[in-house]
Amino acid sequence: MQDLKKLLVATIILAVMITFSVGTSIPVRSQTQQKALILSSLEKYQPTHYLDRTIRYLTNDGYNVTLVKDTAVTLNLLTTQLNNYDVVFWRTNVYEWHHVTYWYVGELTNKATMQAYTQDVTNGYVDDTNAILGINMNFLFEHFPAGSLNHVKLAVLTGSSTANIADVFVAAGVKGTVDYYQSVSLAFGETDEITAIVVAYLTSGVSLQNAVWQTLIPFISQQINGGPDPLVETSQIPPLWYFGSGTLTIP
Repeated sequence: MQDLKKLLVATIILAVMITFSVGTSIPVRSQTQQKALILSSLEKYQPTHYLDRTIRYLTNDGYNVTLVKDTAVTLNLLTTQLNNYDVVFWRTNVYEWHHVTYWYVGELTNKATMQAYTQDVTNGYVDDTNAILGINMNFLFEHFPAGSLNHVKLAVLTGSSTANIADVFVAAGVKGTVDYYQSVSLAFGETDEITAIVVAYLTSGVSLQNAVWQTLIPFISQQINGGPDPLVETSQIPPLWYFGSGTLTIP
């Protein structure tokens, strides 16, 4: 009888251990795959350097990546689809027309879109001077009110003066941005390389603030020491910064 009781107790303990083991084997990572959208408005004219590397970083981090280029980047996509993604990249650049700054969208001028956005066109928020549609700050204010981008965790904005876009995006609900506060060149790949380095840090679990700082440190060090650094292609400190939550991390 005593042996039977011992066997019964041992069986109960074993059952509890198995139950606990099964119960704690549930993966910590969410089963819902995160989504990233990469928009390249000028890919035909100024191809993105290090694009494959950036996509690889994101996919290795568990993101389902959608790439949209050139004319497929439309006003409608910008105003209706961004909030469906966790991470949004937009690579564009600026031009001046009548003393107003516009960012290239990618979509070519066409009757349907011009009619759909008649009020914006009339107000000067949309420009088609170069046949490629461009938008200004007023367009951004008009179409991205508070809460309109509250699903977007991070926006990476590559191009000249994208800090202005970042300001609107964070007010619209984006948790944090990577952006550029002065003019940059997309032609030679330096800006794309810098962006890819930031993404590498972010996808390794580094916070937004630290990712930007660690990217800038080699450039700052080179300026202080006055000597060439083989790890960087330029002696100029990139006009790179972040906006929003510096403690933000992505999966």
